[in-house]
Amino acid sequence: MSTIEIVLLVIAIVLFLGLLIAILFPIFKKNQANKKAEKIINDANVKAEKILANAKFEGKSEVDEMKQNAEKDITERKASVVASEAKLDQREGALDKREDAIITREDQIDQKKAELEDRIAALDVKDKDLQAKIDSIIVELQKVANMTTDEAKAELMARVEEKEMKKIALYKDQMEEEAESSAEDKAKTLMCVAMEKYAQDVTNEHSTSSVALPSDEMKGRIIGREGRNIKSMEALFGVSLIIDDTPETITVSCFDPIRREKAKLTLEALIKDGRIQPGRIEDLYNKVSADLDESLKRIGEQTVFKLGLPRINAGLYPYLGRLRYRTSYGQNVLDHSIQVAYLASVMASELGLDPIMAKRAGLLHDIGKSIDAEQEGSHVQLGSALAKKFGEPDEVINAIESHHGDVPKKYLISELVTAADTLSAARPGARSETLETYIKRLEQLETICKSFAGVQSSYALQSGRDVRVMVVPEKISDEDAKVLAVQIKDKIESDMQFPGQIKVSVIRETRAVEIAK
Repeated sequence: MSTIEIVLLVIAIVLFLGLLIAILFPIFKKNQANKKAEKIINDANVKAEKILANAKFEGKSEVDEMKQNAEKDITERKASVVASEAKLDQREGALDKREDAIITREDQIDQKKAELEDRIAALDVKDKDLQAKIDSIIVELQKVANMTTDEAKAELMARVEEKEMKKIALYKDQMEEEAESSAEDKAKTLMCVAMEKYAQDVTNEHSTSSVALPSDEMKGRIIGREGRNIKSMEALFGVSLIIDDTPETITVSCFDPIRREKAKLTLEALIKDGRIQPGRIEDLYNKVSADLDESLKRIGEQTVFKLGLPRINAGLYPYLGRLRYRTSYGQNVLDHSIQVAYLASVMASELGLDPIMAKRAGLLHDIGKSIDAEQEGSHVQLGSALAKKFGEPDEVINAIESHHGDVPKKYLISELVTAADTLSAARPGARSETLETYIKRLEQLETICKSFAGVQSSYALQSGRDVRVMVVPEKISDEDAKVLAVQIKDKIESDMQFPGQIKVSVIRETRAVEIAK
């Protein structure tokens, strides 16, 4: 055999042996694995038997222990049930006793109820007997007093009312004294501060104006031929021109201050121009009227600027300017309105209110007087309409409407405007009136006081600002005097118109006089 064949044979043998090993080795490994598995299973079975034996022993111990615990718990519960049954027996006994007590109480209540019913019946009988006796007494009293029951009631009510009026008067007097003791000092301080911070010159206006002439010759030129110039002027101006013996002076008379001012300015322009004839008069009058209207607007604007009022409607400027030529009891209304504005503003500042709103309301409170001579209605109504037309705040409108008491005051500023208005009007010399009107007002004041029963005499003092009422002491008691003072005050306020305030003093005195001889 060649070497190659030997090599091939060796290789074949090797491959055969490798194949045989590959076939037999898995079989061997499987057998080995089966043996190991059987061993593991056997070991596991032995361990399981041991564990089962131990578990049976331990489970029996736990069962015995649980059985013992259950028996102990049952014994305890039986004891608790026995105790609860004993308590229930005790409560049942207590409830039985309470039920017996309630039954006894109900019996007592029924007995008392019956007794009360008997008493009520007896009281009804007594009430009927008493009412019968009262009726008989009333009949006897009516026979004795010659008065019916209604008349007696009326008499009794009148006496009670009289007595209560005295008590009310005393109580009111006490309350007023207490209020005055705490408020008078503060009010005086407030008024003093307001008056100290503002002082204005007193100015009086009249219903006539004087025009100075360069010479008496000018009087004839103003009158004109057959009086045509003066007639034309009076018809156009709506005034009366008084030409008398006063040297170098002509007087313009008219209650409308605007017309009077226009006539005065036109006359001064005519005198300066020198051409006095109907055509020229009319031309100058129209020019003066236009200039005066513009001047009124400037006066209103300057007044608002002087007071430092913001955001006021420009449409109110001419009306404010017209107040410059309007008077009330001789007092210039624009000066009065400015003064009221300052006083109300100062008082508002002292009280912690809005001083600008108070100043605005004070300035416009009499704005209706600028047109009250031309339109129907009081200056309060016309002023309120103007304020609403130009969008004034509700505080200003209420101050205008309420400063004479026409409507209730809704704001404290309205009260301040009324107080400031009274202060300005009541200043000495601020207002003037004719002697006839003055005497008539004093007589009316004394007549009102004498109209009350028990008044012996009355005297108006201090230009009508103080009235003394003397009463008959036998008819008017001290308490009645207080009531009488209030009644007189109310009647004066309702029946009279007067500037400022009037103090009413009711005087009652008893004099015992003996003469030793």
